Amino acid sequence: MFKKLNRFEEVFLITTLALMVALIFGQVVGRYVFQSAPSWTEEATRYIHIFQVWIGAGYAVKLREHIRITAFVDLFKGNIRKILDMISTLIWFILVLLVAIFGTQLVMTTFNHEQVASGTQIPFWIPYLAVPLGAFSMSIRLIQQMFEIYKKDYNAGGEAA
Repeated sequence: MFKKLNRFEEVFLITTLALMVALIFGQVVGRYVFQSAPSWTEEATRYIHIFQVWIGAGYAVKLREHIRITAFVDLFKGNIRKILDMISTLIWFILVLLVAIFGTQLVMTTFNHEQVASGTQIPFWIPYLAVPLGAFSMSIRLIQQMFEIYKKDYNAGGEAA
């Protein structure tokens, strides 16, 4: 399951990046060559980027590429270090879970109001869907990290890399 999630995230991020480049290039060509460019491309690019950021955040958790301040935790070794790593990951997980819950409420509220974007006529709930999807992806990755921390032997000089 995790390999499929990894592959989906990679393909999604690469495909949406290529799509964004194509849309922006089309916008520039339309604006400077034809003196007229479709307005929907800017809005579509913005919404694609929102999805990239949220799905990419989950992928960054998997790669452990999020910024962490470890000056305090680095002072400790062994089981104390393990406990501190577990606590910090658990706090992060709770925050992400709250984002997922409130993001889902935002999607549902927007869905019920039936608002649409002016340029693309896309219902607003679709771009907002990126928030709970990204938070769900991050929460899965953080659960994985908590299992890794639990299994790791910190007394053997290990860090939670």
